[in-house]
Amino acid sequence: MISVISFLIVLALSLLIIRVGTIALRMTGLTEEVAKFQALSAFSGTGFTTEEAEKVVNHPVRRRIIKVLILLGSLGVVTAIGTLIISFTSAPESQGVERLLLMLVGIGLLWALASSKWVEQHISRIIEWALNKWTDLDLRDYAGLLRLHGEFTVAEIVVEPDSWLANRKLEEAQLPEEGVLVLGIIRSNGEYIGAPSPKTCIYPGDTLVVYGQEHRLKELAERHAGKEGDLAHQEAIDEYHHLVEEQVSEEV
Repeated sequence: MISVISFLIVLALSLLIIRVGTIALRMTGLTEEVAKFQALSAFSGTGFTTEEAEKVVNHPVRRRIIKVLILLGSLGVVTAIGTLIISFTSAPESQGVERLLLMLVGIGLLWALASSKWVEQHISRIIEWALNKWTDLDLRDYAGLLRLHGEFTVAEIVVEPDSWLANRKLEEAQLPEEGVLVLGIIRSNGEYIGAPSPKTCIYPGDTLVVYGQEHRLKELAERHAGKEGDLAHQEAIDEYHHLVEEQVSEEV
């Protein structure tokens, strides 16, 4: 029984550490999904060498968070696995089912606790205080500032050679008329253009960082050059203008 309790304690600490790591990474500007993936990868020691991971480790504060997660993970995972093995191999057969049920119930409770919004809220306050005290990071809730919930989101659109966007200047594309804002452009050679001007041209192979309604961004990413693309562009403009008119009428 002691071994099962020990395992649950190790598991509880592991879930707590991953959750804290996720919140800390999210507060450095990462999205919830990216922060969760990187925290889990670092703690479990099964991270992947991706461009996303490189961006994380190239950031000084994120790198420190990842280092701590890796260190704690290298101890916690091994301990948890070892405790679990001992729990079942040393138990009489009659107690095996009892211990298994106890462990499953404990895991369920710990998972519910780790997913609790109340717990996250209080942990977030502590982490924010710590990051403000020991780093020079200017913390911002970017998801809140950009209203990244519901139908609005930030996405990347890869411009294909047959894309409607290819070889157009931003002023020609008139994306703001569709309710789409271009936050930046990543050239095929890796160069990044932040807050591009209306004269900036979009080339095949570019990646646009855009903000807008999710369904509109998806349609724009799949829009092809030609008459059908021009028609889709006009329909998007009409839809956005109609939406703005509705919002104005509601305010009045």
